[in-house]
Amino acid sequence: IYTYILVAKMIKDEGGSSNEDCVYVKLVSAEGYEMFVQRDIAIAGSTTMKAMLEGQFRESEDNVIRFPDISGIVLEKVVQYLHYKVKHSKSSGRLPEFPIQPEIALELCVAANYLQC
Repeated sequence: IYTYILVAKMIKDEGGSSNEDCVYVKLVSAEGYEMFVQRDIAIAGSTTMKAMLEGQFRESEDNVIRFPDISGIVLEKVVQYLHYKVKHSKSSGRLPEFPIQPEIALELCVAANYLQC
C-alpha cells in the first residue's frame, strides 16, 4: 500500500558518532507502519520534528519518531509533502498542485497542524 520513499534503509555510523550524523529517521504510524525520511528533510519541513530531533528528546537519540495518533495513509502523505515542500522551497513561480484525497483531508490538516509543516 505504501510505496513512496518507504524502501530506504537507515544508515548509521558504527564508529560511535552522534545520531545527528544519521541520514534517515524512521517515522512510525498509529498502525505500526514504518517509513523512512531523510533527517534533513524532516528537520527542514516540520518544526515539530525539528524540535524532536534536535532537542533533549528520546527521538533525537533513537532517530525514531512514533505518531500514535497519525494513520499510515496520512503519515505517508505527510512524507510526500515534506519532499514537495523542500523541492519547491526556492521556487519563485507558480507551484504545482499538491494532490490531497478528500477522504483524508481533515485528518491531514490535523496532522499538519501538529507537525507544523
